[in-house]
Formats: sequence, C-alpha cells, structure tokens
Amino acid sequence: MSVDGTERGDGGADEPGWDVDPDDESGAAVVAAVGRQIKVWREAAGLRATEFGTAIGYGEDQVYKVEGGKRIPRPEFLDRADEVLGAGGKLAAMKRDVAEVRYPKKVRELAKLEAQAVELAAYGNHNIHGLLQTREYAQALFGMRRPAFARDEVERLVAARVARQSIFERSPAPELSFVQEEVTLRRSLGGRMVLRQQLERLLELGRLRNVELQVMPTARADHAGMGGEMQVLKFGDGSAVGRSEGDFGSRPVSDPKHLRIIELRCGIIRAQALPPGESLAFVEQVLGET
Repeated sequence: MSVDGTERGDGGADEPGWDVDPDDESGAAVVAAVGRQIKVWREAAGLRATEFGTAIGYGEDQVYKVEGGKRIPRPEFLDRADEVLGAGGKLAAMKRDVAEVRYPKKVRELAKLEAQAVELAAYGNHNIHGLLQTREYAQALFGMRRPAFARDEVERLVAARVARQSIFERSPAPELSFVQEEVTLRRSLGGRMVLRQQLERLLELGRLRNVELQVMPTARADHAGMGGEMQVLKFGDGSAVGRSEGDFGSRPVSDPKHLRIIELRCGIIRAQALPPGESLAFVEQVLGET
C-alpha cells in the first residue's frame, strides 16, 4: 500500500462520488463531525495517521482527508476504523448518516418524503420515473445531460436515485401508481440492451401487488398531462405534498387548493391511460419489438 491516497485492495479510495459538496452546508457539517470523531479516537489510541491508515488499508492522505471533513468515508472505512480503534460500534453506527450525505441535498429531502409516504402517484412524460429506473438507464440519462455532468457527479446522482428505490422494500408497503407516456417505453436511452433491461424492470415492478403501472398511448386525442410531469405524495397523518411541472413555480406544494388541482389532473390522467393489465401487456409487446 502506498501513502499517496491510494487505498489498498478494491475499495477504490479515489472512486468518484465521495467528495464533499461545498454547497451542501448541512452535509459538510455531518462529514466534518464524523472526521473529528475519527481523529479523536485515533489519537486516543496513540496511532499516527500513517499507522492508522496501514491498519485499516487506506493511505495516509485519505485518512487526513476524512478526518479533515474533505472526503466522505466509505462504509468499509468506518467498519475498519471502528474495529482497529476499539470504538465498540460508535464509529460504525455513523454509516447511515454518512451514506445519506453522499447524495445531493434535494435528493435527500425527496427520499425522506418518499420514505414517509403511504401513497404515491406519478406521471412521467419524457423519461422513465426515477423510482422505476435501472442503474444503467439512470447512468445513461445523467450521462447525456448538457452541459455535461462531471463523472463523479453522475455516479453520485445515480447512487442517490438507486438508493431511493428502497421504497419497494418497505413494510407495510406504500401504494404506488405510475403513468408513463408510450414514448418513454420506446426511447432507447443508453442503447437497445439498456432499454430491454428497463422494460423488464417495469414488468417486474408492475406485477407487485402495491404497484399500478399504466401506459398513456401516444394516440390519445384528449390528454390532461400536456403540461408536464407531476407527482403527489400522501402521508399517514392525512397531509400531502405535490409537484406539477410548470405550475406553482414547479415547486413542491402542500396548500390544499393547489394539491386539489394536481390530484384532479393525476386522476384524469390515470382514467385516460390504459388500465394496469393492458399496460403490462403493452410493455411486453414493446419489449418483444425491441
């Protein structure tokens, strides 16, 4: 192992997506606090940064970056540090908070709302909804943005999007409803194989008992969703939040008057789309043609 910042083994200390976002003040504060704790434990154990790095399989430079709050520690870093420093689980327990900080602030806020929701209704008109995307589809989608994202930012955004999909593993399961435009099933973002895998994923999720997947055919003379994508999240206490592209500044809203408009539009869109059973058959047909 070298001491120039290269991690021993396959952990990839220089892997993109683990740098601290300087514009995320709350996230940077969490990483800085974790770094200080690691340094306190290391010094209490009487270890120099070089010795500590050797013991856990990281370079000295990476240790200083983590302790200085400039690098988000990987879960393996915290596990090894906890064991070597005899922290009794106190450092390893920080993995969850640190993992959340890796994702952009707006995504963290959205993920928290989705984690609390008992119902979700969404309409997507230009790409597959984020909760339904495969990793490869998400990589292609973020990778084609212009101006182009840096590679580490693409990885960060993809990881955050995939992490949100834990909503499908919740118990009790929330009720999830998605309406996708036909064109989103045919647009081969990332290439033919990426699209095939994405269509297979849609079929898998669409067969879950708590998921309704509907397709809005292109050949519709009447369509309530021409304004753009929208989403409504409902919570156990009766409250809700919604967002409709182009309405209310495209910001999330919780005012009942605004929510009523978004919910009304979502309801009409669902009525205009193919029923769930016909929609799954439609996806299977597109898959066969792809």
